[in-house]
Parts: sequence; C-alpha cells; structure tokens
Amino acid sequence: MRAKGNHRTLSADLIVTECLKLLDLQGPGGLTFRRIGSHLGVDPTALYRHFRNKDELILAIMDHLISQALVGFEPDPDWRATLRDLAHRSRKVYLAHPQAAVLGTIRVTRREGEMRIVETILAALAEAGFEGEEAARIYRVIDDLTLAFASLDAGFRVLNEDQQRKDVGAWSKEYALADPSEFPLIAGTAGHLAAIDEDSTFELALELTLEAIAARSGAKKQPGQ
Repeated sequence: MRAKGNHRTLSADLIVTECLKLLDLQGPGGLTFRRIGSHLGVDPTALYRHFRNKDELILAIMDHLISQALVGFEPDPDWRATLRDLAHRSRKVYLAHPQAAVLGTIRVTRREGEMRIVETILAALAEAGFEGEEAARIYRVIDDLTLAFASLDAGFRVLNEDQQRKDVGAWSKEYALADPSEFPLIAGTAGHLAAIDEDSTFELALELTLEAIAARSGAKKQPGQ
C-alpha cells in the first residue's frame, strides 16, 4: 500500500522511521495509530498489517535505535574499548531521541538489533575471560548502566525549560545555601556539585565499571585462580 500524496510504499521500516519523527516532535502522546495514519496519509487500519498493536510498534522503534547505534561499528582488539564504544554509541543515539528513550529504554525488544548488540557485548566479555552466568550478569551490569543513564538524561531533556532551569539552578542556589551546621558536607562540596555535568558523570560511571570488570578479569588469570 502506498501512502497518500507520495510514492512511498508503506512498510514496517517506513512506519518506524516516521513514528520516530512523531515522537521527536510530539512525544508519546503523538504515537497513536490515528495520528500516525494521518502523518503518513493512510487509513490507520493499514498500520495493523505491519504491527498488531502500539506495544509492538514501540519495540520496533527501540530496536531501530539500537541498530542505528551499531551503524559503522567494528569491535576493537581491546575488549574494554569495544564495550566503551558500544556504551557511547548507545547513549548518543538515545539522547538524540529523548522522547523515544523515555518511552522505551526499559523494554526488551527481542529483535535483531538488540540481539546483535547483546552478542557483541558477550563476545567482548568472552575475550576478557568471562562465560556462562558470570558473563550474563556482567552483561546486565553494562547494559543497565548505559540504559539507566540514557533514560535519566533523556528524562531531563524532555522537561520543559522552566523545570530544567530550576533543577540545574538548585545546585548553585538551594544547595549552596545549605546550613553548614546541619549539612556540613553539602556546604563543603556545593560548588563542585553545581559544576558536574551529565556527560562527565556517565564517563566516570562507565570507567569505574570497566576498571572493576578488568580487575575481575585479571584476578581470574592469576595463578591458582
């Protein structure tokens, strides 16, 4: 079926890419089959030929973002560099589409893009000497860390300007005025708290995690381990 007013054939890929645009512009409220159909110039019922329901569509959108993160990716000989690159790529694509990230980072897509990235992370962990349950648990640590930060930072970006300004300003206003007799540590670090940004926080969390994984990997290779 062709979308009215253009020559594009309606397909699952087209629906997903156009729905991502709707999410960017209108947020989750714009993701109804009626609005999607209007945006594409087709009868909303045509969408059911490709997606049984809205939930299936959301999962496809999130898997599309994962696949975008993998475009041009090549594993590094150093497993730590591979994991670092994947984390950066994933966070970058989610923050480019914060409305989608808020909507779906908690979901398991069980589709090709997600399976490819899980396989790649497990391969990197295998190079580090992890297998079985231990590899699965460490995979979850890396994945959940990336998704948690992406969701948190995306959540901030979808706030309105007034809410963002108040939240950012709190560190240099309310926290800076904390009573030293009651909150001595806050009073002593208020200036530093106000200067910390989301990117550097993610970098530190990621590096601490990779250092811990590397230490565990090294311990496995020690004599007698």
